[in-house]
Amino acid sequence: MGTKIANYIRESIEEMKKVTWPTKKETTNYTLLVIFFSLGVAAFLGGLDYIFTKILEYVINRY
Repeated sequence: MGTKIANYIRESIEEMKKVTWPTKKETTNYTLLVIFFSLGVAAFLGGLDYIFTKILEYVINRY
């Protein structure tokens, strides 16, 4: 049991050494991209919500 855990930890450390980590600039760029994309999706869905709400209000008030 102990050797399996030790092997797992050793292999995990070796794999972590192979990882290419993003630079600070890349991380900042990706973060900003995600933020702006999220804001765009939120605005789009908010716009749809507003439009459908107005349509539903019109239908309810009409009948």
